[in-house]
Amino acid sequence: MVTLSLGTPGSHAGFGTSRAWRAIAAGMFILGFAGCGSRHDAGEKYYLVSANIKNAYWQAAGAGLVEAARSLGVAAELVGPENYDPQAEAQALRDAAAKEPAGILISVTDANVIKPAIDEAIAKKVLVITVDSDAPLSRRLTFIGTNNYQAGLMGGRVLADKLHNKGNVVFYTMPGQPNLDERLQGYKTVLGDRAQMKIMQIVDAKGDPGIAFDTTKQLLTKNPAPDAFVCLVSFACPEVADVLDRNKVSGKVVVAMDTDPNTLGWIQKGLIDATIAQKPYTMSHYGVLMLDSLHHLKLPNLDMNWAEDTRSPVPMFVDTGATLIDKNNVGSFLKTQTTASKQ
Repeated sequence: MVTLSLGTPGSHAGFGTSRAWRAIAAGMFILGFAGCGSRHDAGEKYYLVSANIKNAYWQAAGAGLVEAARSLGVAAELVGPENYDPQAEAQALRDAAAKEPAGILISVTDANVIKPAIDEAIAKKVLVITVDSDAPLSRRLTFIGTNNYQAGLMGGRVLADKLHNKGNVVFYTMPGQPNLDERLQGYKTVLGDRAQMKIMQIVDAKGDPGIAFDTTKQLLTKNPAPDAFVCLVSFACPEVADVLDRNKVSGKVVVAMDTDPNTLGWIQKGLIDATIAQKPYTMSHYGVLMLDSLHHLKLPNLDMNWAEDTRSPVPMFVDTGATLIDKNNVGSFLKTQTTASKQ
């Protein structure tokens, strides 16, 4: 289920519109979901730009992109670097914008690096929506994705419960990536209310699973060793669990992110306590439908401060939701995914 949230902070989330535009805007999302192929041009194309595009998470997002485009009778493509490279991602965005597409979705690795490229695309009248990770100070039209602060609170409560409110915690993240920073802040809020829970180390995984693996090995040699490992990135906790398994270490709390098959497998084996599942397929699928509506309804002006328009037809934030998965529901989750993939 997609929830439209109109109160999430962002600098460009509304624009001045005529009364006639406001009247037709109410039907924007209905038109987007209708998927009427006859109104689309032969060369109409949408892009999803990200980094680490071979990652299972982004392959799921790519599937949502393609399925939405197929339903509309248009073209779509997932582009960007295969590793964590904000500069390369910014160039991929510029390259996509140069092709004058119907619209672009982008997940922001580094807001400082990506913001100028987003603003350049908007200046060229190319529609840009951020998904998964936002650049709220850019001129993007809206953000579609997880409420990452709330996801951090969700994970933090699980962590506190499993640790009985006491212990040293290590985080694996990539500092500077907006969605990851928001998740960390959610965890910090929970830890801030528990004096006996401490952050032992924040590891910059730099998009490299090997760093997570090697760092975990080193941390286990410390005295005291960490009591818990929290992964704000999807690739880290399978590495943590692998190290714990190889060294026959038990009794550690591990809270992961996303639904990489290895993560779910380690939950079944008891080496990962829980993970927070996002909806990358939904983000890109819904994003294309929204871009399609905006493209065909022709926004009168992209360069406005939308937050100040209380009758804006575009929401400030579309929350696609998050689900906690642990040993109690991992089986049903996997069954649901298998059923959905066959439909």
